[in-house]
Amino acid sequence: MEQKIHQGRNIKRFREMLGIKQEALAFDLGKDWNQKKISMLEQKDIIEDDILNQISDALKIPVEAFQNFDEEQAVNIIANTYSFQDFKDNAVASGFSYQPSFNPVDKIIELYDAKIALYERMLKEKDEMMQRLEKLINK
Repeated sequence: MEQKIHQGRNIKRFREMLGIKQEALAFDLGKDWNQKKISMLEQKDIIEDDILNQISDALKIPVEAFQNFDEEQAVNIIANTYSFQDFKDNAVASGFSYQPSFNPVDKIIELYDAKIALYERMLKEKDEMMQRLEKLINK
C-alpha cells in the first residue's frame, strides 16, 4: 500500500520538533493567523502552495519537506533528532535496557545524504527558474 503524504501533519511534526507552539507560528505568519487556524491547517491533507511557502519561511524548513515526507520518513527524521544517549539514559532510569538494532552513525549519514539530495534538487530547480526568468527578460 502506498504511503499517503499528509502535509498538515508534516507541518505539525516539524513545528513540534522545533519547539514552536501554534500561537507562536500564528504570530510569525501575521495578523490573519491565530492558534485555531494553525490547528485546522495541521489537519489538512493538502495545503495551498502560497500557505506552504509562508510556513516554510516562518519555520525555515524547505517546502519540499512538507510536500514529500510520508508518515514513515517524517517519524524517522524526528526520531533521529533526539539524542540516543538521552534515550538510553531515560530507558535505564525507567528500568528498560536499550540496545539499538542499528548503527546511529549510519542513520546520521543516511539523514545527511537525504538532506544533500534535497538541497541539490532545490538548487537545480532554482537554476531552472533563473534560466526561465532570463529567457523572459530577454524577450
